[in-house]
Amino acid sequence: MTTFWSTYISVLTLGSLIGLTWLLLGTRKGQSSNTTDQTMGHSFDGIEEYDNPLPKWWFWLFVGTLAFGVGYLILYPGLGNWKGILPGYENGWTQVNEWQREMDKADAKFGPIFAKYAAMPVEEVAKDPQALKMGSRLFASNCSVCHGSDAKGAYGFPNLTDKDWRWGGEPETIKASIMNGRHGVMPGWATVIGEQGVADVAAFVLTGLDGRSLPEGAKADPAKGKEIFASNCVACHGPEGKGTPAMGAPNLTHPQAFIYGSSFAQLQQTIRYGRQGQMPAQAEIQGNDKVHLLAAYVYSLSQDQTPETVTAK
Repeated sequence: MTTFWSTYISVLTLGSLIGLTWLLLGTRKGQSSNTTDQTMGHSFDGIEEYDNPLPKWWFWLFVGTLAFGVGYLILYPGLGNWKGILPGYENGWTQVNEWQREMDKADAKFGPIFAKYAAMPVEEVAKDPQALKMGSRLFASNCSVCHGSDAKGAYGFPNLTDKDWRWGGEPETIKASIMNGRHGVMPGWATVIGEQGVADVAAFVLTGLDGRSLPEGAKADPAKGKEIFASNCVACHGPEGKGTPAMGAPNLTHPQAFIYGSSFAQLQQTIRYGRQGQMPAQAEIQGNDKVHLLAAYVYSLSQDQTPETVTAK
């Protein structure tokens, strides 16, 4: 900020405070200290204004407000280039500096704890009760908005409490997913296989891979759908439909593999238009040590599940 604008702001601010103080004290002169029946000499709709002083509580509240304003401008920036005299803020107090100060305090206190766990394998960290408590808090603050507070996912967001993972469930793979994020893309197939082909493939996935029945009245041929699947879908989902973790392609043989819905209509919608899902990378937001704890916590969620309860991520 230039000297001119710094001076302009300072004069305007201090002048306003001085003017308000003069107005407050000036209007008190000549006022009676007690209530009176004397009026101001004007009325409106038959209502007259008495010539009584302001209540003392109001006056002192105004005085306190002015004093607070002066104290604030001494401690904090507010007068042009003035940085305030608050100790510990050599470059002046700002909300950014305050945030950094709090982060530095937290890093000094918790940094060694994070570093200790970061030096341990994810599997070992997942067995430590204190580490899991820390991981659960990190999850609640950063991940629950998508995956839910119970980590069981929601529409478009995978369940993290089972053993079926779209990108792989090994500890280091989970950490890589959190660190770098994931971008899953399934192209739309309506223009390639046509509307009837969409219905046929959905029927095959539903009956041939998932083992369910077509809804009554469905106009689709699972046999033709199997042929189309073999020609177009096996590259990602594999010949048996069990998915390819390296590509993020889900296992289609489980009823809950479809995070966008598994009904016949929802399967058609997915095949027709495709899907895109992106998990943001946390490397720059959380850093390696916190992501390590998060990975351990997420890994621990699926370790007490039995094979019969698997769903997909």
